[in-house]
Amino acid sequence: MRRSFYQYLMTLRNPSSTEPIAEFANNAFYDQSFPKQETDYHRLSQYLELNAGYLPTMTIFDEVYRDYHEKEQL
Repeated sequence: MRRSFYQYLMTLRNPSSTEPIAEFANNAFYDQSFPKQETDYHRLSQYLELNAGYLPTMTIFDEVYRDYHEKEQL
């Protein structure tokens, strides 16, 4: 069974890290509106562009999604 992007992102959490990807994961964890079952790049991207003030640049999302896509073989 394929993991959602959120499930994959949660594997990257590290509350003591200041690395951008870990901070993205940590902040998404606290985002109660995050689309937790979503796998589609465009829907996730649209949500983040409109709602994720905690994400300083979309290139962080792009990098994580690329890794997610490769590992989950979507």
